[in-house]
Amino acid sequence: MKAAGSGYDDPSADVLADAAAAFGLLASSARLHIVWALAQGESDVTGLADRVGGALPAVSQHLTKLKLAGLVRSRREGRRQVYFVDDPDVVDVVRLAVTRIGDRADRTELPAPRLRGL
Repeated sequence: MKAAGSGYDDPSADVLADAAAAFGLLASSARLHIVWALAQGESDVTGLADRVGGALPAVSQHLTKLKLAGLVRSRREGRRQVYFVDDPDVVDVVRLAVTRIGDRADRTELPAPRLRGL
């Protein structure tokens, strides 16, 4: 079904549900930070835990959820599991959201609004 005057077809209910699930996973600041870090380059869980300031078991659990959702992938290098984001669309969405909100906060003396409970 086309949205009135937009020229775009509305996505199917399945596509909207999948997108909502992906955004739901990224609604966690810890997981968003992990994806942001992986968008800059691949890393193992120890490097990610150090970078994002999280406990190793917690970061590992976040990576498992992100991997199951297809937002993050991994490969084995010897005894290490190396994580990466190879979907440029995921990288673009995360970079755009974080950069825009950061830019908005930089332009004003007020802190960026908290968007909880919308």
